[in-house]
Amino acid sequence: AGRPLVYPTPRGRRLTQADVRRYAAGPGVVVLCGRYEGVDERVLEATGAEQVSIGDYILSGGEVAATVLLDACVRLLPGVMGSGESAVEESFADGLLEYPLYTKPAQWDGRDVPEVLLSGHHAAIARWRRAASETVTQARRPDLWAAYRAGTGQDIPRTAGPCADADRLN
Repeated sequence: AGRPLVYPTPRGRRLTQADVRRYAAGPGVVVLCGRYEGVDERVLEATGAEQVSIGDYILSGGEVAATVLLDACVRLLPGVMGSGESAVEESFADGLLEYPLYTKPAQWDGRDVPEVLLSGHHAAIARWRRAASETVTQARRPDLWAAYRAGTGQDIPRTAGPCADADRLN
């Protein structure tokens, strides 16, 4: 099979991380970019282009959407991000948004890095990150949270956790 032909359009289905992984694992993609009014429907029908949307808004053309698609794919190619583990814990990797990130110093503007992250206890840090990802996803993306719960068999919604004040995180 050849490279898929992808047409970024607001009429397309939402582009997902699963799509990006599929494109990155394949021989590449060909992106068809419309300008202003788009591409003739007959061309789309004749080529069987995959129509994908990067969001619920309108751009002047497909070039920016193509750049988004390509950036999302290229970063998954071996060696691009250094460690292959870098993409494993990011948003959408397992259906959740990524946990909050903290850097140095341990205290900034009167705000502390959560103590568990300074503990060096890898299992406790992993539990905190998972709980934080769940809390942030539930608060900010109910659609992702519902899909995650359906896929993991969870039946008890989270209402609090290490990031209960999720609106303050960004």
